[in-house]
Amino acid sequence: MPAELVKRYFAECHRLLDKAERSQTDCIRQAGKVIAGAIAQGGTLHIFGTGHSHMLAEELYVRAGGLVCASAILEPDLMLHEDPARATELEGQEGLAGEILVRHELWAGDVLIVVSNSGRNPVPIEMALLARERGLVVIALTSLAHSQAVTSRHSSGWRLFEVADVVLDNGGQVGDATLEVEGLPTKVCPSSTVIGAAILNAVVAATIEELLAKGIVPPVLVSSNVDPQG
Repeated sequence: MPAELVKRYFAECHRLLDKAERSQTDCIRQAGKVIAGAIAQGGTLHIFGTGHSHMLAEELYVRAGGLVCASAILEPDLMLHEDPARATELEGQEGLAGEILVRHELWAGDVLIVVSNSGRNPVPIEMALLARERGLVVIALTSLAHSQAVTSRHSSGWRLFEVADVVLDNGGQVGDATLEVEGLPTKVCPSSTVIGAAILNAVVAATIEELLAKGIVPPVLVSSNVDPQG
């Protein structure tokens, strides 16, 4: 059984990666154009997520092979390492996104990626709404299948994909877990982090491609763990 589950999980990840390549490439290229345009004008790429989604904000931040101008909005109270129950509660609190933004410099012409698998909770939704009010372009990374199957928890009734300029779909299932296992009442093994990281790095690739086409040398970080060349 364990070996079979391992094989099934890898197969599911391969399937979702293939699906993302087929269905999301146009949106990934659109996101790359938007970000490259902002960088060309001296702008910044911001990334925000709550709960496990904050890991995808960190994936693009100070990342070897990634963009120097990527800035993660990381709020410890909305992560899971200190108090997961409180973090979950805070994610549903309207007004908190505005308090967070006071501590960060987001300017018109910048780009904000908001990551939320369900896309239903108030903080990610409000972060997107407030960023657009400030003149930023908002890119959402979400699961459309999940988000469309649930109601919004924000008083507006909107879900994240409905308030973003560009939407990237990770193709995941409702509830994120992927595999049914005989004898267990729930599915196991989520996909949103694996596929989300691949999609976001593809966006970085699209951005670099666009910058090179504009004659701009992309500001890319080099790993601190490689020996100097020459």
